[in-house]
Amino acid sequence: MKILFLGDVVGSSGTSMIIENLSDQIKNNEIDFVIVNAENSADAGVGLTQEICENFFKCGVDVITTGNHVWDQKDIMSFIDKENRLLRPKNLFEPAPGKGFEIFTSKQNFKIGVLNLMGNVFMKKCEDVFDTSKKFIEKYSLKKDYDFLVIDFHGEITSEKNAIGHYFDGLATLVVGTHTHIPTNDAHILKGGTAYQTDAGMCGDYDSVIGMNKENSINRFLKKDSVKHFPATGKATMCGVIVDCNTETGLAKKVDSFIFGDQLKNI
Repeated sequence: MKILFLGDVVGSSGTSMIIENLSDQIKNNEIDFVIVNAENSADAGVGLTQEICENFFKCGVDVITTGNHVWDQKDIMSFIDKENRLLRPKNLFEPAPGKGFEIFTSKQNFKIGVLNLMGNVFMKKCEDVFDTSKKFIEKYSLKKDYDFLVIDFHGEITSEKNAIGHYFDGLATLVVGTHTHIPTNDAHILKGGTAYQTDAGMCGDYDSVIGMNKENSINRFLKKDSVKHFPATGKATMCGVIVDCNTETGLAKKVDSFIFGDQLKNI
């Protein structure tokens, strides 16, 4: 049982990369279930739309996760209430449209829980992520409520992501970070059997500043003439994680970073 998790999709470049290449990558890597963080997939590079979600589902995405930009495209607020395959961070202040956790059934009839969390440090205000995680652990358990559990931790700092990984070690199949748009070279299995990577990276144009036009971004740092951030539109790279799951324990047998596309290459 193989699960592919893809990091933040950025702008039209990343969106096109997914739509045009995901189905082939699913076949080539014998993937059984696909989760994609799409919170930056809109043309403006922030938020996502119903049309993008529907196109992703058509090309093989099973679940879409999000983060701090989930509400940036307003049509998503009504769509998320009727589409259970689209998640928002569970620890957003309630009440909020949509859900932060759901259990899905794979083609092989496995139950896969997907939990979307957001960090507290240097992020938009939300409920305490460790308190939310504690309550979740008290309510749900691996191999009782679901066969596998994947956690998208949308956060800014590595220590907070690291801590959540260890907190869920032995209780989840995969804990993977999103939000910083740079893939980290630390895919490994923790001592309790949970696969972990600090950040999956983005699906977008890496000839950029985390997916945004590099010249405009540099000018903003230099306080020179610039406009609002807008995405780079060159050839994209898909980045994420593939975890090979142990169907008996629900934990990880193997985990590898996944990189496919133009600028970045798996070594």
